[in-house]
Amino acid sequence: MRIHIATDHAGLDFSTQLQDHLRAAGHDVVDHGPIEYDAVDDYPAFCIRAAQAVVRDQAAGVETLGIVFGGSGNGEQIAANKVEGVRAALVWNLSTAELAREHNDANVIAIGARQHSFDEVTSLIDRFIATPFSGDERHVRRIRQIAEFERDGSLLPDPRA
Repeated sequence: MRIHIATDHAGLDFSTQLQDHLRAAGHDVVDHGPIEYDAVDDYPAFCIRAAQAVVRDQAAGVETLGIVFGGSGNGEQIAANKVEGVRAALVWNLSTAELAREHNDANVIAIGARQHSFDEVTSLIDRFIATPFSGDERHVRRIRQIAEFERDGSLLPDPRA
């Protein structure tokens, strides 16, 4: 599987270690930055490029996922989710890693590097990668509704109207 990865300064050490871990597991890892520590770097461009690459690869039929890191993972998730076709999920335990894939078919995982040990991070990512989308009709329907809104702003009728 191809894994696109991006971070900010807070996740740079984890990113470097994680890339080694993922390559050792047989994954093709693409690093979208940063390449050196800068305490005031601007993560949005790194995360958006990684998210764009995930969407591009998936459209080309390449099995791929993305990983974005930051101190909390919140900003990185928000940045990745600005890319049409990305479903980035902030993950903080094994259950949320599984559910992100199983129910939401998340294609990007966001993690707070300052919130977890490296061993925790690798277990979250390994679980995320290993968990398939369930394909259940209710989840497919909900994902389609999100994609339709993202594409053209359409929503189901308001039941209160």
